Amino acid sequence: MSAELLKDLEARGLVHRSAEPSHAGWPGLAERLAQGPVTVYIGFDPTAASLHVGSLLQILNLVRMQRAGHRPIALVGGGTGLIGDPSFKASERAMLSREQLDVNLAGIRGQLERFLDFSGSNAALMLDNAAWLGELRLLDFLRDVGKHFSVNQMVSRDAVKLRLDGREHGISYTEFSYALLQGYDFLHLFDAHGCELQMGGSDQWGNILDGVDLVRRLRAKPAWGLTAPLVTKSDGAKFGKSETGNVWLDPTLTRPFAFYQFWLNTDDADVARYLRYFTFLPLPRIAELEAAAQQDPARREAQRALAVEVTRLVHGEGAVASAQRASAVLFEGADLRTLSADELQDAFAEAPRSTLSRDALGTPQAQLVAVVAGAGLEPSKGRARAAVEQGAIAVNGQVEKAADRVLAADDLLPGDFVVLRRGKKTYHVVAVG
Repeated sequence: MSAELLKDLEARGLVHRSAEPSHAGWPGLAERLAQGPVTVYIGFDPTAASLHVGSLLQILNLVRMQRAGHRPIALVGGGTGLIGDPSFKASERAMLSREQLDVNLAGIRGQLERFLDFSGSNAALMLDNAAWLGELRLLDFLRDVGKHFSVNQMVSRDAVKLRLDGREHGISYTEFSYALLQGYDFLHLFDAHGCELQMGGSDQWGNILDGVDLVRRLRAKPAWGLTAPLVTKSDGAKFGKSETGNVWLDPTLTRPFAFYQFWLNTDDADVARYLRYFTFLPLPRIAELEAAAQQDPARREAQRALAVEVTRLVHGEGAVASAQRASAVLFEGADLRTLSADELQDAFAEAPRSTLSRDALGTPQAQLVAVVAGAGLEPSKGRARAAVEQGAIAVNGQVEKAADRVLAADDLLPGDFVVLRRGKKTYHVVAVG
C-alpha cells in the first residue's frame, strides 16, 4: 500500500516539490516509502484556538500517511508560535502571550485528535516544540546550529525578500530566526523519534530544506522533504474565507451548516481539484463527478459530494444529515417545522434580525404588514400590503396573502422566532422575547 502512496498523492495534485538526497547511496523518497514505515511530521501554527480549512489539507496529508502504514507526528508550534513564521506575511504578526498560546494549543490538540489514530503500531504523536526549544541555551544553539545556516541564502528567499523590500515593515531578527528553529525541530524529531520526512505547504519549502540539510550535515543520514501546493481559488479570491471571515474547524466558530454551505458553494472550476485534495474518494469516482459537473453543472452533484465528504470528516455523519435538512428548508421549500431549534439557528444564523415583544403577539403590533415593513423587507406599510396580497411574502415558509394576518404564539418556531421570506431568497428572522 505504501508503494502506491506517492503515486496517489501525485495523481491528486498534492505534490509540489520533494527534497531528494544527493548522496549516491541514499534512496529517493519513493524508494524509502516502499522500504517500510516512515515517521513523518507536519507543523501547525497556533495563532488561534482553532485551525481553519486552510490547515485541512495538511491534516489530511498526515491521515493519508497514517492510513498507508506510516507514523505521523502533528507538531504544534508552542515555541515557534512565540516567534511567528514570516513566510509570505505582509507584516510581523502580533506576539502571543503564553496564556493565549496555551489556550490555542489546547484547542488545536482537540481538533487533531479527531483525525489521527493515537493507538496501534503506527500511533500518531502530538508534540509541542516548546518542550525542547524552551530548553535551548543561546550560545550552544548559535554554535551548533546557527553556523550551518547561510544568511546569504536566507535573504535570497522570496518570502524574506518580500519583507526586506517593504520599507514600512521590514523583518525583525526575531522572525528571521524562525528558519533556524524550524530546522532544529526536524533535527530534534529525527533524534528523538526517528522522524525522516517533513511535509508542509509550498510556502514552507525553504524552511523544510533547512531542516533536511541540517539532519544530513549533523547526522550524516538521509532525510526527506515533501510540499503540497497552496490551495487557491480559480477566481483569485483567497481560499478558506466566507462572507463572514475564516471558515474554522471549530463548530462553535463556524457552525456545521455554514461549513457545509461553504463547500456546497464551490465554483465549478475548483470542485474537481478540491475533491482530490480534501476527500478520500477514489480517483475514478472523482472523475465521474467531474464529468457530471461539466455535463450538467446546474445539478451541482460534485459540490454536493464535496460538501458531504468534508463535513463528515470534520463534524461527523450527524452534522451532514442536519446540514442537508436545513438546506432542504432553505433551497427546496421543505417545512421549517421539521428542523430542531439548533438546526433553525444554524440555517438562519446569517439572516438579518429584528425583535418583537411577546406581549405584542396577537395584537395589531404583530400584524404581518407592520412586521414586514418594520423588518425592512418593504419600505412602507403600503408596499408591504401590496407584497403580501401578491403572494411575495412567506411566513415560516408558507406564502401568506392575507394582509390582515396577525402573528400569534402558534407561529413561533423552536427557539422562539418567526421566519419571513421576501421572494425566493430574502430571509428575515423576527425574534420574539
